[in-house]
Amino acid sequence: MSVFRYAGRTARMENPIIRQLLKLGQREGVISLAGGIPAAETFPVPEIAEASQKALERLGSAALQYSPTEGLAPLREYIARRCGVAPEQVLVTSGSQQGLDLIGRVFLDEGDAVLVERPTYMGALQAWNVYDARYHEVLTDAEGLVPEGLPEAPVKLAYVLPNFQNPTGSLLPEERREAVVAWARERGVLVVEDDPYGHLYFDAAPPASLQSRWPEGVLYLGTFSKIVAPGLRMGYVIGPEEAIHALAQAKQAADLHSQAFGQAILAELAEAGVIERQEARTRELYRQRAERMLKLLEAYMPEGVRWVPPHGGMFVWLTLPEGVDTLALFERAVKAGVAYVPGPVFAANDGLENALRLTFVSVPEGQMEEGVRRLAAVLEKALAARA
Repeated sequence: MSVFRYAGRTARMENPIIRQLLKLGQREGVISLAGGIPAAETFPVPEIAEASQKALERLGSAALQYSPTEGLAPLREYIARRCGVAPEQVLVTSGSQQGLDLIGRVFLDEGDAVLVERPTYMGALQAWNVYDARYHEVLTDAEGLVPEGLPEAPVKLAYVLPNFQNPTGSLLPEERREAVVAWARERGVLVVEDDPYGHLYFDAAPPASLQSRWPEGVLYLGTFSKIVAPGLRMGYVIGPEEAIHALAQAKQAADLHSQAFGQAILAELAEAGVIERQEARTRELYRQRAERMLKLLEAYMPEGVRWVPPHGGMFVWLTLPEGVDTLALFERAVKAGVAYVPGPVFAANDGLENALRLTFVSVPEGQMEEGVRRLAAVLEKALAARA
């Protein structure tokens, strides 16, 4: 008899669809338009090497020692200045994904109702499935969450990605932000504002955050993964001091603190102005790649495939005619040498079979056209078979 008697929540951690997609998408010869990862050529390797040396010279062995759970003071102070809050309102996390998990630990009881966009970020669903959350989906359009769909029924927490949403790339406009905050404030609903992509705009910066509109009721998640390097695993949560204290207690139980050396490196990069320069370089590269992807979609995609041009971020969302199942098509696409992320992965409950997500940032320049051409051929056959 096995001694491994797993907790009931263990089964809720697994997503066999995602695991299978990753396995298939990594086959040799497959051009992946799927991965939600930054372009590795943007990582400031020389600057990180220099910052590492400076951190060791400045802090000595303290850079390699345990640190406060809330984070090193210089990094918290930089984040606070950047976001217009007090340092006491900042908790440094091991990537923003840890922030999602900590929020689940602290605020979600079994069966609690969570409002999410349809579609929404799969990582949030994975984090909160463990706590047996129930999801109330709100429809989105080209401009993001549709406020008219916000429910009268009670929910405990609302999860929103206002800036260049993953997976759709949508940007929530000013009036919808006001409507979301008004709805949440009136009902006493905690809002979790996830913002990995807000600094990756192509033209104008996004409207003011939800957190700045209602500091008492919004937890804001940020990350350095998309603008410096994900390997540093540095993110943060901003919120009222009371909530930050509770989240810090949960973090202390999980990992004591985020790695001190990585925090010290980021603090050095911030002091040297590297982070802001890095943002500007990355924005320009991603803008160029987005333009390239949109031109290729226009040139190759069959009639009936629709998309909305993103104004920032890393993704473009394709919608196909009803009856086309992108999950069922995935293995056929891999055999044709291209990978994407099927729409159902981003559904909190079910559906979205006729949609898929593409990335334009991490595809090698020489492979983007061939990848889009291969995908278009697969979709064209599927549409023809359906006719």
